[in-house]
Amino acid sequence: MKILSLSNGHGEDAIAIQILQQLQHHSLAPELAALPLVGSGVAYDRAKIPIIGPVKQMPSGGFIYMDSSQVLRDLRGGLLGLTLSQYKTIRNWADRGGKVLAVGDIVPLLFAWQSGAEYAFIGTAKSDYYLRGDDRQWLPQTSQLQRYFGSDYLPWERWLLDRGRCRAVFVRDELTAEILNRKGIKAVFSGNPMMDGLAIEPKPRSLLEDKTLSILLLPGSRMPEALANWHKILEAISGIINSFQDLKLVFLAAIAPGIWIEAFAGPLLLRGWVNTDLNAVNSPIQDRDAVVLTLQNAKIILSQNSYRDCLQLASCAIAMAGTATEQFVGCGKPVITIPGEGPQFTYAFAEAQTRLLGSSVILVPNPDEVANAIATLIQDRNLIEAIWANGKKRMGDPGAAARIANSAIESFAFSTPILG
Repeated sequence: MKILSLSNGHGEDAIAIQILQQLQHHSLAPELAALPLVGSGVAYDRAKIPIIGPVKQMPSGGFIYMDSSQVLRDLRGGLLGLTLSQYKTIRNWADRGGKVLAVGDIVPLLFAWQSGAEYAFIGTAKSDYYLRGDDRQWLPQTSQLQRYFGSDYLPWERWLLDRGRCRAVFVRDELTAEILNRKGIKAVFSGNPMMDGLAIEPKPRSLLEDKTLSILLLPGSRMPEALANWHKILEAISGIINSFQDLKLVFLAAIAPGIWIEAFAGPLLLRGWVNTDLNAVNSPIQDRDAVVLTLQNAKIILSQNSYRDCLQLASCAIAMAGTATEQFVGCGKPVITIPGEGPQFTYAFAEAQTRLLGSSVILVPNPDEVANAIATLIQDRNLIEAIWANGKKRMGDPGAAARIANSAIESFAFSTPILG
């Protein structure tokens, strides 16, 4: 058996790789290949998964769907020629009996259908939580047109999922699986691969431990937007220090690799923070390259090498990010978020994130409101318990990549042949 992975974004590449690595260890391990439809596929190269067709980094960086003004730039950059070449590569794979694993949204799904091969789909972008609450009722923001369509997966997308060659459909939460099954699509929720490798505590965790409050800081990963987000987060930190002078405050800033970390330390120094020797503080993370600064009753640790440690150790987060926010919610912990100026993390993005992730994400209008939100979380034990349960429901348990890989193999290996 041969399986080609199609994905259309950095996050989708990462999820696809986790599943492909599980397929490599399966007793029926197939021959694997990849074709990232967006970007140059660096992550596949690092994972030593062969890329079989043409790839190219487009000017939009993959955000063509979020900013229509980027379309012309991508067309001038050779988007049409690249797409045609990729289509021919996928058809050739299918003609030689290969299967297709489409990861992302309608773009890889459409390529998979057009290939003529049997395919499985892993939907990462869509969720019926954008439209409905836990009670399955429509949210106030849901338009009449969306209610008419009945699902976040639109009729043409459902048509692609309902073809005989579509052997399996994996979605990002139980609600979406339930709604699609009502529509006649045999969709399943096997968990979210982005939770693999993260430990979920067996019970809700108090925000305070020994009068210490540990807060994760997530400014995002794309410059210069991440730095603009950082300045908003620093305003929130000032309010927290003023509000909780009787607590020991530990801020764990997870800064994306490849970003100049001094750009984040500089604004702290201008605000009166003092550079501190890492060996002189009791750092909760293992990162020799971390930058530590102190101010009054607070210390802040900037790290680019201990991302998962930061997620595990913090009890709440101030986040202006996508995937990392979802992972932290999946750990059963609360997130406070502030709208940014974009281009990615705008008010619309943040508001949609609250619908996707439910009560685990608290959207405040400005940085001054963050301290009040934290005070509420400290005082309301029932809210913390509800957030813990909500995180598990929305994101699922770790181990999803292995479960999806096993199901995909079974769907391809033991499916009924299509006649004609």
